[in-house]
Amino acid sequence: MLLRIRSRDGLERVTVDGAHVTVAELKTIIQSQLRIPVESQTLSTNQNLLLAKAPSDLLQFTDMANPDRPLSSLSISHGSIVFLSYDGERNVRGPSFNPAGSFGRKMTMDDLIAKQMRVTRQENPHCESVSFDRDCADAFQQYVNETLAFAVKRGGFMYGTVLEDKRVEVNFIYEPPQQGTEEVLYILRDEEEEKLVDAIAAGLGMKKVGFIFTQTIMQNKKDYTLSNREVLQAVEFHAESNMEEWVTAVVKLEVSEEGSAAIHFEAFQMSDMCVRLFKEGWFETEIAEGDDPKLSKMKKDVVVGGKDVKEVDNDFFLVVVKILDHQGPLSSTFPIENRTTQVTMRALKSHLNRSPSLPLVKRISDFHLLLFLARFLDLNSDVPALAQCVQAQTAVPEGYKLLINSMAETV
Repeated sequence: MLLRIRSRDGLERVTVDGAHVTVAELKTIIQSQLRIPVESQTLSTNQNLLLAKAPSDLLQFTDMANPDRPLSSLSISHGSIVFLSYDGERNVRGPSFNPAGSFGRKMTMDDLIAKQMRVTRQENPHCESVSFDRDCADAFQQYVNETLAFAVKRGGFMYGTVLEDKRVEVNFIYEPPQQGTEEVLYILRDEEEEKLVDAIAAGLGMKKVGFIFTQTIMQNKKDYTLSNREVLQAVEFHAESNMEEWVTAVVKLEVSEEGSAAIHFEAFQMSDMCVRLFKEGWFETEIAEGDDPKLSKMKKDVVVGGKDVKEVDNDFFLVVVKILDHQGPLSSTFPIENRTTQVTMRALKSHLNRSPSLPLVKRISDFHLLLFLARFLDLNSDVPALAQCVQAQTAVPEGYKLLINSMAETV
């Protein structure tokens, strides 16, 4: 049985005899195969272990504290990820390399630049955490689970706020036009629609704060955290944002050997070095069919662990972000844009009639409804004004009220 061990050094693999193996036996295997002493190890199935900053922080991770506990009781099976924190330093085995500037070879300008382009792990993210509004997160994962069955990829842009203490709050997810396959997500961006989205967000006191996407069931069988395609797409949006706090979130369905399934959210930031390499054009953006999805190709050598390489383990570019949840100011019950079913005036009427006793401002406090209305409003005046009513929860002006009711009655 293969297990994936994720530590500050990235994703590594160990082989164990089966799920009957105990925590103590797993630690001994890690010591043997990864050269990390048993007494230095703290293990957990909780990814927040990697965010622990002090020895006292490790004490809260108790799920694998009992050395006699079998892995099967923790729902750990073939391909599962176990998170590892350890004291001390070690040398991690890297990919093969050709040393630049070795005897008999001239040093070129590219060699000299590569010597300065050192890819190292970034320990801490620029945001303290990311918190998802429960309704918007549920609406996203429910669609990819129940309608798409995690068979094809799906994505969206996350909107919310960045608080003074660097906590990111996500309050709605905009799903742009797109086409997903098992391995690739094509975002077919609509500039006019995105202008409406940004105008609504501004009126709500929010902005674009990240990108979210799913991995398919077939990808779950692959041995990587993010594929090379996913790294390229994530860093492209991160670089475009020019935001330090920008977050990339991944939603996946993990199926155990017993057949039980659970939906997991994971959050990362692309490292500063990853964003820099992308902006400066170091990434090889053409991915061939035979390329290893665990590795990102560079156009020139970079230095990783003291070695000159052109392929970098994708985990070097990921910085784990702690995930929280909250109840935000918006609902997510109106039909969502750019899905398989077209949104119509009938949907507007049905939504408004669902809670007729509530004030109109309450009934339209849904981003997806506001986006539907925005298509019939002036971008520069009406859209921000209506969104500001929702943000402040003030009465909707009579003119907008008449317009919205008349639209609903056209059915």
